[in-house]
Amino acid sequence: MKRAVLGLALAAGLASTAVAQQRINLGHLMDNSGATSDVGLPFGQGVNDAMAWVNQTRSGIAGRPINVLAVDYGYQAPRAVSQYQAWSRERVVGIMGWGTADTEALTRFVTRDRIPYVSGSYAATLTDAAGRSGRPGAEPTPFNFFYGPSYSDSLRAMLTWARQDWTRSGRPGRPKYVHMGGNHPYPNSPKAAGEALAAELGFEVLPAIVFALTPGDYTAQCLTLKNQGANYAYLGNTAGSNISVLRACQTAGVQVQFLGNVWGMDENAMKAAGAAANGVVFPVRTAVVWGQEAPGMTNVRAISRLSDSAGTAYRPVHYVAGVCSAMLMVEAMEKAAEGGGALNGERIREGFYARQNWVPRGFEGVCNPSNFAPDDHRGTLRVALYRAVVNGDTSQGNVAELVRAGTMRVEPVTTIELERKRDWLGW
Repeated sequence: MKRAVLGLALAAGLASTAVAQQRINLGHLMDNSGATSDVGLPFGQGVNDAMAWVNQTRSGIAGRPINVLAVDYGYQAPRAVSQYQAWSRERVVGIMGWGTADTEALTRFVTRDRIPYVSGSYAATLTDAAGRSGRPGAEPTPFNFFYGPSYSDSLRAMLTWARQDWTRSGRPGRPKYVHMGGNHPYPNSPKAAGEALAAELGFEVLPAIVFALTPGDYTAQCLTLKNQGANYAYLGNTAGSNISVLRACQTAGVQVQFLGNVWGMDENAMKAAGAAANGVVFPVRTAVVWGQEAPGMTNVRAISRLSDSAGTAYRPVHYVAGVCSAMLMVEAMEKAAEGGGALNGERIREGFYARQNWVPRGFEGVCNPSNFAPDDHRGTLRVALYRAVVNGDTSQGNVAELVRAGTMRVEPVTTIELERKRDWLGW
C-alpha cells in the first residue's frame, strides 16, 4: 500500500514537473505604481489579458501554455535590470517591456542573450536594428520591437499637421513651437528630431520648458509658455503630469494648441482634466477606439472580460494597444513553433519578419498593420492623429457614462503617412 501511494505521488510529481517544463516563460515588466502608472496600468492589463486569452482559446503556443512572469518595477530602471537577471535564470523566451530608460538599459543584454523584447517605449533608438544609421552612439537593436510609430515619427506627424493647421488658419508670420517635458530619456527621446523638423517646416523653435513626470503645480511653466507666445506645444510626459499642466495653463489663460505624445492623453486623462483637455491632439496606435466597431473588436471584448467579467469597463486607448502589442509577440512565437520548431529567441525574432502588413489574426480592423525588416524596426510610418473633445462637466459619472452621454469623445483628425527616410532611422 505504502509503495503504491509513494508510486502515485512520484508519478504525480513527475507529471507536474513535465507540465512545468512545457510552459513558456515570458517576462512582463509593468509600471503599476511608479511615475507612469497612470498609463502603465491599462497597457499592462491589456497585455496580461491578451496572454490569458491566448492560453484559453488557442491552448497557448503549439499546445504549451504561456507562463507570464509579470512584475511591477515601479518605473525604476535599476530594478528592471535586476529583474532581467532573474528572468535570465528562468529562461524566458521573450519579454514584454515598458519604459524608455529601462528598455535602453537592457538593449545590450537582450542582444547578447537573443531575447526578443517588445517594449512600451517607442524610442526611435530602438528601431536601428542593424546599427547602421551612422548616428553618434548608435548600437544595433536586433531584438527590440514595439507596436506603433516611434515617438519621433509621431511628433513629426503632429508637426506636419500643425504646419498645415497654421496655413489653413490664415494667421500671419511664423508659428512658434516648444517642446515640454521632464528631463528624462522618455520625453527627451523625440526632442531633437522634433525641433529639427519644426525648423525645417518654418516654425520658430522656442527654448524647451521642463516639467516633472509627476503631477504638481506647473503655473510657472504655463506663464513661461504664455510669455513666449507659443502656438504649438508638445507635451512629452504621460497623462498624469500633463493633466497638471493643462489645468494650470487653462487657469493662466494660455492660448496654445497642445500636442500630446502617445502616452500623453487618453480617456481617463480627459475625465480628470475636464475642459482643460479639450482640443489636445495626440496619436492613436490602433485603428479604432473603445466603443467603435471592427471585426476584431469581438476578440478584444472577449479579452477584456477576463479582468472585467461584467463587461462594463471602458478600456482606454492604451489597453487596446497593449492587446495589439501582446498579439505581435504571440504570433511571432507561433511562427517560431511552426512544424515543431524550437521556441528560441532567434526563431521568434524571425517571426517578426515573416509577414508584410501584419495584422494579428482575429484582430482585423483593430490592430494597424506592422512591417519589420532585419535592418529597420520602424513597424509603421502611418500616424493617426486624434483630438480630445470635452464639452461638459466630467466630474459626474465614469468614463463609460461620459462617453455614452457625449460629454467627451476621441475624434479622428487626420492620418499622416511619413516617408521612410534613411536619415530618420534611429532618430
